[in-house]
Amino acid sequence: MRDVFTAAARWAGSATPFAMATLVDVHNAAPAPLGASMAVTADGTISGDIGAGCYEGEIVQAAIETTRDGRARLLSIDLTSDDEVTGANGCGGSLEIVTWLPDAAFGDIAAAIAQGRGDVPLRVRYEREGTEHTFETVVPGRRELIVVGGTTLAQEIAAIAGRLDFRTIVVDPRPAFATHERLSAVDDIVVAWPDEALPARLTARTPLLVISHDPKIDLPALRAGLASEAPYIGLLGSRRAQSGRRGVLRSEGFDEDTLARIHGPAGLDLGGTTVAETAVSIVAEIVAAERGRDGGPLQRQNGTIHNAHDARRDYTSLSAR
Repeated sequence: MRDVFTAAARWAGSATPFAMATLVDVHNAAPAPLGASMAVTADGTISGDIGAGCYEGEIVQAAIETTRDGRARLLSIDLTSDDEVTGANGCGGSLEIVTWLPDAAFGDIAAAIAQGRGDVPLRVRYEREGTEHTFETVVPGRRELIVVGGTTLAQEIAAIAGRLDFRTIVVDPRPAFATHERLSAVDDIVVAWPDEALPARLTARTPLLVISHDPKIDLPALRAGLASEAPYIGLLGSRRAQSGRRGVLRSEGFDEDTLARIHGPAGLDLGGTTVAETAVSIVAEIVAAERGRDGGPLQRQNGTIHNAHDARRDYTSLSAR
């Protein structure tokens, strides 16, 4: 998603004619979150997609036409027709997408969204059946993922988490471990003890992963995590180490309901053995926990694969009026 706005900011800066296409409504479908956008230049260069499958070409053509005449276009795409081709295996539902021409101020807005350091309002105006509507959303800044322990696993986790729009921060009091030379994929490194660094950083949107393998570092990190509203607290280590950490915390007065917030050993059971495979399993568990899923195989699930409300919660404060 950030790549789309990076391209848009670049094209705006170079006066390259382009239009945006933005998903403004979904019905019984969630191929992408509301507010998902693509950018298309007048000559057909594309950045991003909206997940409309074979209909993406229709969206691109509408965007090209918008670059030529400046007129916003509302496209209603019925995905249920895919079932005739796929044997009822399509996404189903329907989408409403607007192609629109950015104004002169949009370059700064696109650059701010691309950087992801804060929440940025995005407004799209269009007409539906002769009535003017405004789609408004706030594109959130990149979420922070805090990893305690400057290990090689932290490097792999940061590389994967970056593709999921996380800004990874490593906290480690050991200067020899906490270096950008070792952790080039990490966005920020804090050389400090967890009990000093974490309280001011942990929020209800900040997953915490504790992977130092050192109880002198793990335990203060877990205490800070359990005292916070962190949506996920992961602890790496053997079952014996898990039991030991929990035993210390239990002796300090943490009850069983509180200790149950700790995902440990961290990660989904993928059977992996390499550092990269371990990173995949841990990041996958963070995603599953955020979505309220257990991370099991989709073929064993009876519900929908993607819920429409999942698409809506990726962006905040949205409305169309």
